[in-house]
Amino acid sequence: MSDSDSKTASSAGPSSESKESFVESGNPNLSPLDGGRWRPVSPGELLRKNVPGSHDDLDDEQREHHRTVRLERRQELEHKLKANPTDLDGFLELAAIYRSEHRPLEAKRLLQQATEIFPDEERITFQLEEAILARSLQQYREVSDLASRLKTPEADRELERSRGDWAMRRIEVCQARLARDPSQVQLRLAMADAKFDAEMFEEAFADAGHLLELDEFSPQAHFLRARCLLALGKDLPAMKELRAVALRRSVVAPDTLRLASLKLLCDLADKHSLDATGHQYHAHLKRLQETGSQSKP
Repeated sequence: MSDSDSKTASSAGPSSESKESFVESGNPNLSPLDGGRWRPVSPGELLRKNVPGSHDDLDDEQREHHRTVRLERRQELEHKLKANPTDLDGFLELAAIYRSEHRPLEAKRLLQQATEIFPDEERITFQLEEAILARSLQQYREVSDLASRLKTPEADRELERSRGDWAMRRIEVCQARLARDPSQVQLRLAMADAKFDAEMFEEAFADAGHLLELDEFSPQAHFLRARCLLALGKDLPAMKELRAVALRRSVVAPDTLRLASLKLLCDLADKHSLDATGHQYHAHLKRLQETGSQSKP
């Protein structure tokens, strides 16, 4: 499901009582997920599938200068933390540098050390979870690249294992953040999506069901439930969920979801020889596509 369809919501980071004490700390040019200043982030950011570089707009000379400065700062922090392993800001900054260098394993190890010193520090917990996610995603990408080149049964099995690990780490992080703050309803959708990726279709279906009465999330929840039912071979119940996305007037879904739902409805109607309703779905799809093409500049 597209991250752009998710609404910005409360962060899974620190509680409101502790926000003011550190909201100004951290690099303002970094995302809070990379150690920058805290701010509310969207569900997609919390469990995002990409960790973009923060200096992509620099030219080669500027980028090389930044790498040199970052290397010097990293070495300085590594030396400093050996001498003074109680510097909270130092741990956070060094972990952010490791993440920016695409070294999530080092960030994970550093933050695990920090949790032993600061067991109740929510910033450390939050960044450790992000490092765990980043490391799992990194492994998944590496194995995916290897499998595409080797094309062997062994590589395919390792790819499945890595894909499952990526899904399970997301589930664990969502569960941990919900345990700390149950009001973060948006994480239930992210967790259901991860369970779908883990092929836990019945659990994902049930979790998404808890969001159907919330207008903000109901279109995405219905669509995810439809995907679960399709994976379970339950086409007709899936069509009911898809109709709730494509045709519901009280809560209008984003056009991307409506378009995807109508295409699936058309395919399923053709598959099951539902000619009358199939014509209706095709008509709705045509109107939506025409509306979309007219709205483009």
